[in-house]
Amino acid sequence: MNIRRCAAALAAVAVIGIPGSPAFAASPSPSGKPALPDGLYGSTDPKYDGVWRQSLALLAQHTAGVRPAARAVDWLTGQQCADGSYAAFRADPARACDAKVMVDTNSTAAAVQALAALGGHDAATGKAVAWLKSVQNKDGGWGYTAGGPSDTNSTAVVVGALAAVGEKPAAVVKDGKSPYDALLGLALPCSGDGAGAFAYQPDKKGELVANADATAAGVVAALGQGLAATGAGEDGTAAKCAGSGKPTARQAAANGAAYLAHQVAEDGYLTSVLPGATAQPDYGNTADTVVALAAQGGAAQAKKPLEWLERHAEAWAEQSGPAAYAQLVFAAHATGTDPRDFGGLDLVKALDATGPAPEATDAPTAGDGAAKPAKSDGADHTAVWWAGGVFLVVVVAVGFMLSRRGGKRGQQP
Repeated sequence: MNIRRCAAALAAVAVIGIPGSPAFAASPSPSGKPALPDGLYGSTDPKYDGVWRQSLALLAQHTAGVRPAARAVDWLTGQQCADGSYAAFRADPARACDAKVMVDTNSTAAAVQALAALGGHDAATGKAVAWLKSVQNKDGGWGYTAGGPSDTNSTAVVVGALAAVGEKPAAVVKDGKSPYDALLGLALPCSGDGAGAFAYQPDKKGELVANADATAAGVVAALGQGLAATGAGEDGTAAKCAGSGKPTARQAAANGAAYLAHQVAEDGYLTSVLPGATAQPDYGNTADTVVALAAQGGAAQAKKPLEWLERHAEAWAEQSGPAAYAQLVFAAHATGTDPRDFGGLDLVKALDATGPAPEATDAPTAGDGAAKPAKSDGADHTAVWWAGGVFLVVVVAVGFMLSRRGGKRGQQP
């Protein structure tokens, strides 16, 4: 489970209403429900995932040929701090960011990917990338918060941001180390348990333990791509873990893809186990796996998990909200699948319905390939969360939630 999924899980806790769960600070609406900020996608408390889910929603709309509502883009740009960073959510964006505002690399890098795709936000993305470079670790990677130990997932989302603005990730170095050096340092060899996978971080003993979520992120980043990765050309060759010693970034991507392919070979999906609950299908990580497999080796490698998602993901996405629909749009995009007919579900329509109506839709016709660039006239604004105890709080809270519900899953962590 990576940090950004913890945000989604904690948001789920707030929605379902576990005693002691955090409450949204905004004034209640006449219906008694929280009054959400204008322009925000989703109907749940944005405290822990507002910027993340907004960024994914906007990026997915762009990928599908939709021009988002200007006020939705304005909401995202308005969340930025003066130094370029983003927090998970700022309830009062008019108030300047200070030391109490918990900015983070994941929210910042996701916002960069969305705004760069939309175009017209060079000032905002430039400041954000400058901030990300300023908090790069000496091993070449990034942690969730500035100065935190590097992890695969945070490094991966920053690599995606760098690529989105035209930077070459290999050239972004700190003490001679690039993001790829950090990623390779978290890649397992092609022998032993978890062969070819990426670890999230070294464990307490300094050992690397395979993590499917981190592996999906690591594969895409090792290929120099981001959240809305494009699929590779088909070569008919299944991914294999090969080589000894330190691999190249591209070989590490192939090794990671081989690990993921093995994990979904039997059932077509990944599983997630939380305290007090039995193993459950992990829809979000399965969607990320589809993107990784397609990006590394083409759509054929991702066929089984993609078909499983088409059959089973609708209820999960409906309950989980805009970020979930976005992940499915990315899976469709990477495999060349029509997001408007994803197992009979129109992902684009469903995503659009979670926020303000889009400005326009320029749906690509068959064979068009990538969606047309979307424009945004939203103005740039100057405008997180804490890494420390949140992870533990989320795991305990969600485990309690699941145990109370007899193992039924609320939202995917």
